[in-house]
Amino acid sequence: MRRGNGGVIGKRNAPTTTVASGVWSLSEVQEAKQASIWPTAPTVPGAPTSVSAAGGDAQATVSFTAPSDGGSTITSYTVTSSPGNITASGSSSPITVTGLTNGTAYTFTVKATNAVGTGAASSASNSVTPSAFSVEYLVIAGGGGGGYAHGGGGGGAGGYRTGSVAPGSGSITVTVGGGGAASGSRSTNGTNGSDSVFSSITSTGGGGGASYSVNDGSSGGSGGGATAGAGTAGTGGAATSGQGNNGGNRASATNEGGSGGGGAGAAGSASTGRAGAAGGNGSSSSIGGSSVTRGGGGGGGAGFNTDAGGAGGSGGGGTGHGSGGAASAGSANTGGGGGGGGYSSSDQPGAAGGSGLVIIRYPDSSPAASATTGSPTITVSGGYRIYQWTASGSITF
Repeated sequence: MRRGNGGVIGKRNAPTTTVASGVWSLSEVQEAKQASIWPTAPTVPGAPTSVSAAGGDAQATVSFTAPSDGGSTITSYTVTSSPGNITASGSSSPITVTGLTNGTAYTFTVKATNAVGTGAASSASNSVTPSAFSVEYLVIAGGGGGGYAHGGGGGGAGGYRTGSVAPGSGSITVTVGGGGAASGSRSTNGTNGSDSVFSSITSTGGGGGASYSVNDGSSGGSGGGATAGAGTAGTGGAATSGQGNNGGNRASATNEGGSGGGGAGAAGSASTGRAGAAGGNGSSSSIGGSSVTRGGGGGGGAGFNTDAGGAGGSGGGGTGHGSGGAASAGSANTGGGGGGGGYSSSDQPGAAGGSGLVIIRYPDSSPAASATTGSPTITVSGGYRIYQWTASGSITF
């Protein structure tokens, strides 16, 4: 080392800027920091966000969004229960906490750890009550609406979640999300569908399809399809992890076909010409007693009315506007995305997304629910009690 400009000078090896002398004066260090080229020491991670819990038999599964890593890779996460301070660790979301007491209500916080140390705890999760009684569920959100005008993007399917959960006792709210409206303007995308909810399970509404002047599809349960608009390439909307697939992208090409919205089972197709591209296919489930496919993405609209609109994805996706006529809506209670708009002597709109659905079932050896609202269809078949809502309501165990 040597001294200069009133301070000790270190070797010039950290910032990207170098000079022949190979050393830094204090004033040069300050200038580098102001120019954001001086490295900062890593810190502990931030607090995880969006913490949610789902109960099970003497356990709970805790999901969360990773925080900033503080400049050092996060090596582990620790989940802590309240009450009981029962902990579990893992390298990523979700993390399952075992050893809980059935019938006791718990909330959970999460901390992240890196090489520097452990960061602050997250906000508490929702409250869950573990129980030996669990139900299977299929929760589908409303599909996104289609985009507007030449090559409007197809709406993304509503988020599609299936699994099992311990719902606990008492009244449980059931929310069936509505489909998103089609866009009526070149400058706004189709509206996202609304979320559907059962107990601690939330499915995210499908993303709206892109409109002529927006280009990029909206994010959602499944993402909305893109359009090229007036010559600018578009990107399909992103899907919510574990709930669906991305909308199709679109390369730069004026007044050409729109891309399909993502479906529960596959991404939306990317348009490569004047015809609209197909929506992504949905997924099938037999929770209601027979296999039914739902959650199809909406087809993209054609560039002009002489070209074909994109087909809706299997499972309720709407067809895009084109030579076959107007765009069609996503099918009701499938979460299907709406078809994208097109052009026929004037701008043509897309169509609305389909509404969502909630189905649960559990072995018929367990007693029937003590009360329901929302007029669910109730059947006992194949060894199960099955409850299906097409409108919002509740169930009491």
